[in-house]
Amino acid sequence: MIAMLKKNRILPVVCGLAFTLIMAGPLAAQKAERPAMAVAGYVIDAELDPATHHLAAKAVVSFTAPENAELVSFGFHPALKVNKISDESGKVLTGDRSADGTIRVTPATPFVKGQVAHWTFAYEGTITGSEDGPVEGLKLAAIQEPITYLLYAARWFPSNGFLTNRFTAEMHIRVPQGMKVFASGSQGASKSVTLANGKPGDQYDFNWTKPGFPGTVIAGRYVGPVSVGEGNVKVYLTVSHQQAGNELAQTAAKEYDFFTEKFGALESSRLNVVELPDDTIPAVYAPELAGILGSRVGDKSGVRLLANTIAHQWWGSEVSPRTLNDAWITNGMARYGELMYVEEESGKNAMKTALQDVSAGALAYDTIPLSSAGRMNPFSPEFQSMTLEKGAMIFHMLRWDIGDKAFLDTLKGALGQYTDNSMRAQDFEKVAEAQSQQQLTAFFAQWIDGTGAPQFTNKYAVYRLGNNKGFRTIGEIGQDLDLFRMPVELRVETDGKTEIQKVDVVGTQTQFVVDTFGRPRRIAIDPGNWLLKSTPDLQVRISILKGQQMVAQGDLAAAVAEYQKALEANSQSSLANYRIGEVLFSQRNYQASVNAYRDALRGDGEPRWTEVWSHIQLGKIFDITGQRDRAVNEYRLAVQTNDNTQGAVNEARLYLQKPYLRPEND
Repeated sequence: MIAMLKKNRILPVVCGLAFTLIMAGPLAAQKAERPAMAVAGYVIDAELDPATHHLAAKAVVSFTAPENAELVSFGFHPALKVNKISDESGKVLTGDRSADGTIRVTPATPFVKGQVAHWTFAYEGTITGSEDGPVEGLKLAAIQEPITYLLYAARWFPSNGFLTNRFTAEMHIRVPQGMKVFASGSQGASKSVTLANGKPGDQYDFNWTKPGFPGTVIAGRYVGPVSVGEGNVKVYLTVSHQQAGNELAQTAAKEYDFFTEKFGALESSRLNVVELPDDTIPAVYAPELAGILGSRVGDKSGVRLLANTIAHQWWGSEVSPRTLNDAWITNGMARYGELMYVEEESGKNAMKTALQDVSAGALAYDTIPLSSAGRMNPFSPEFQSMTLEKGAMIFHMLRWDIGDKAFLDTLKGALGQYTDNSMRAQDFEKVAEAQSQQQLTAFFAQWIDGTGAPQFTNKYAVYRLGNNKGFRTIGEIGQDLDLFRMPVELRVETDGKTEIQKVDVVGTQTQFVVDTFGRPRRIAIDPGNWLLKSTPDLQVRISILKGQQMVAQGDLAAAVAEYQKALEANSQSSLANYRIGEVLFSQRNYQASVNAYRDALRGDGEPRWTEVWSHIQLGKIFDITGQRDRAVNEYRLAVQTNDNTQGAVNEARLYLQKPYLRPEND
């Protein structure tokens, strides 16, 4: 079912949730754990044979362990076989493996407190990507043509403390001749070698000497590089996508420069943007490396995806969470960095539109505090929504609370103080207080240690002032969170000038007084959408978002139930009707699907793209059922909307020329 829905082009509720999971894909690639040891670094020699999907490697792991530890554990890809483990003295070590690939090894001699151990792992195996990996449902490694990828999250080397244990890595990667290899810390040109099968090959050497997460390797038959401007950002694509190279290079360079201005310079100014195959997660990051699906490089939605990925060079690579309870800092700020770029390129209205969807994600699973998120399954929609979307909203609200200058100073201060290090929520709070000169305990207590969002109400009375001095409005802002304390913007629209006032809302009831010359006609609370707040419209968006996630998990009945909840809250929701139409289409229930798409067209028209895509989907159904004249009419109506969201008009024109045929395996 999932494959069907993907092929039928499911448009996202959030420009976003379609890739929120993936952007946290690297972050959420293992269960939260408290490592009993700390890995300092690796020296890895590996040979890749895409023809046989084979990996042969040797990894020297340098680590410290508690002196009373009787064994230590390493995460490891289940498809890889360990041939030998030995310590620095050459003694062969013994251990066992669990079903998920974890290796538990017993030392030959007791660990000495503070002393670094150096163990060598020799291993090999076949990874086609179809095997069970360390993360169910995610393909994180595949040795294949034309692109091979070994993501850090795939645990293709013995790992520990995922995204909390920073390490260095020296890697020597051998591949068949003609393949290019990308990783962190490139040392220049390749050198010719002879591979184990006797064929000519190339060796690429990398050395990332700063504590970080340099564990991703991407190899492939790429053309390029393509670069613009200073040339520090380079793009590598396969032949099939090379026509998008110049545009992607311009976008990547612009995003990199934008984040450099906002966050400060990175330790390394080099960044390789590399195409990923469409069989893996949409994006991945590592120091000096950003990978993005080939199908997204020429797509407008890929601009935001790439911005999020590049923002992780600062928020994820340069600084990282101390524990998964702190993952909202890096996940959330990478997401908010993406939104800041949207604001820069498309304006404040585009930012507001994007924030509506982010707010829905922030509250979709807001059942436990972010400070306890590490107890959740990091692959779950709950963890993803909380750390990415609620995290982004926290940064947005902090920006409003302390102002733009103090906000940017806070970001630069945190990155500067914790470069190559991990950060706790309380660490970030201290930096924000120092830069803003404000006491922010209440802010962080509300949003990090609490759940829920205020639902605002207001009541007021208007009095005419004597001597033609205008009007005085005396009112009260109400909301349902007793501990809430934040400044809230109040906009009073009058017959004349609109008045804006900032009100410090404390507790469930806060009074305000506003004097205006013109008679007040309307009072709006938080008209700029700076705050995360509960509204009826947001509840509709949340239900639709949850429905999408149920579709992604293959539970279509639960998805329809969520969409029906949205319709109960707003019977005119075009988006909810469109989503129901998608599910019914995937089930070949064409009449019911037509009804849903017609309801979408008769609905509130939000978002706007539901119109063009409803016409296209109706056209497809008429083509499938042998009614070509009616299909052509729908495609023409789609073209007439002039709405090319995700290539809609292009697709409609394609089917005007040639009828839609449903793939045989759908």
